[in-house]
Amino acid sequence: MKRVKKMKRIFMLVCAWAAFGNAHAQVAADSAAIALQAKVNAIAEDPALNQGVVSICAKRADGKVLVDVDSDNMLVPASNMKLISTGAAMHTLGADYQFYTKIGHSGEITDGILDGDLYIIGGGDPTTFSKDSIATPAEEMFGQWEKIVRDAGIRHITGKIVGDGRHFDGMMEHPTWQWSDIGTYYGSGATGLMFYENTLSFSVAAGEKVGDDVNISPYYPVCPWLEVRQDCSTGEAGTGDQLYLYTSELAPVAEIRGTFGVDRAGKRLDCSNKYPEYTCAHYFREYLVKKGIVCEGGVSDFRLCQDFEDKGQIHMIDSTASASLKRIVFETNHASNNLYAETLFRTLGKTLTQSACYDSSYVAMDKVLKNLGVSTLRGAAIADGSGLSRQNYMSTDFFCRFLLGMMSSPAYEDYVSTLPSPGSKGTLEYNMKSSPAAMKARIKVKSGSMNGVRCYSGYILPSSGAKEETIVFSIMVNNCTSPTWKVRPLLDKIMATLAEAN
Repeated sequence: MKRVKKMKRIFMLVCAWAAFGNAHAQVAADSAAIALQAKVNAIAEDPALNQGVVSICAKRADGKVLVDVDSDNMLVPASNMKLISTGAAMHTLGADYQFYTKIGHSGEITDGILDGDLYIIGGGDPTTFSKDSIATPAEEMFGQWEKIVRDAGIRHITGKIVGDGRHFDGMMEHPTWQWSDIGTYYGSGATGLMFYENTLSFSVAAGEKVGDDVNISPYYPVCPWLEVRQDCSTGEAGTGDQLYLYTSELAPVAEIRGTFGVDRAGKRLDCSNKYPEYTCAHYFREYLVKKGIVCEGGVSDFRLCQDFEDKGQIHMIDSTASASLKRIVFETNHASNNLYAETLFRTLGKTLTQSACYDSSYVAMDKVLKNLGVSTLRGAAIADGSGLSRQNYMSTDFFCRFLLGMMSSPAYEDYVSTLPSPGSKGTLEYNMKSSPAAMKARIKVKSGSMNGVRCYSGYILPSSGAKEETIVFSIMVNNCTSPTWKVRPLLDKIMATLAEAN
């Protein structure tokens, strides 16, 4: 009996010491969180930020809040939106997903003659003839399509070469994008059949003196069906490049407006092409003719040539595939490619609702977020997939909840591997220059910036390698008029401070 009582006393002492130890550890953990919050607060109160709106949230993988600076504020996220669109696409479609472009025809083939039209049917591949290294070079892609045509026994086409982009319905770009953005290369909207990232380029050079016309000539692709007007002049020295192309898909007319500094060297001006389907068909027709395939008809599409009609059933011949989704997402997040992000957003709509229009894509995104266990009842108002719209509003708390949700996705490891680290080539090349390489390698983050906006959101991987010790974070600054060279070091310091705590 005495032995039993003694054992009970020992057990109670052990429990008491364990409880004391746990309480001590909890106090230490809380003290560390309080100290971390104080450090971040001190940085956020720097004069370079105090005229803007700052919101910060950081959590551990278990959901414990480490830092909270007005984390429920709804702010403009800029390209941090790409975290959402790329993550949702990886989770839903899978890392190995590919886009397909099909070659088909109407009419019949007899003795090598196609008595009908040849179709290039897009499947939403944003890399078709892209300048990106992941894209198949134009000559090689045209060669693959030519082989498909020849293998089908076609040597002569009586009809037209048709660029078919109907895979994506609805407007090319979001209606809230600024007009000046819509004409730029980064404001190119997504279509079912894309070409050269839906851009066209001009060679521009200043005139001899201020007030002279700017010297502008087509570069690539050359689009003779597009009337390009000029209302621009050579500007004062130091005024830089202020040229913008104003255009829409309503008519094949565009106008370059603005000024180009007299002291500026000549450059290539990349702008938006509203007729990529027609452009693709035009260049493929030229390629086929050069290779000896007779093309009697001209070129057509369903955007510029709205009077074109299908002539009977389209017979599919074969298709070509894009790079994997993981590779496309890697480029999207490193280069902050708006077109790629919009394509992923609208592909979710096409996949989950059978429509790629923006209204349907919102519905699809909501489904994906709910599947990830991320509530959209607070903290999120989504307008597009790239962050170009200033009607996107997100909270740092929402970003952290989304990043935590992605940690439970089968696509998590692939997703994290697509995110850049500070100092890596791309939009983060100049971040955290003085920080240790090992620290920077543990930070996987997407940047976001536009006038008055600077954001960073992502993961800080633990040095221990234990997934449960991962930190998710989001830093958003809006309405900030301080120059980038003052703001970036402060936000870098916040990321470094969070990484030091892990």
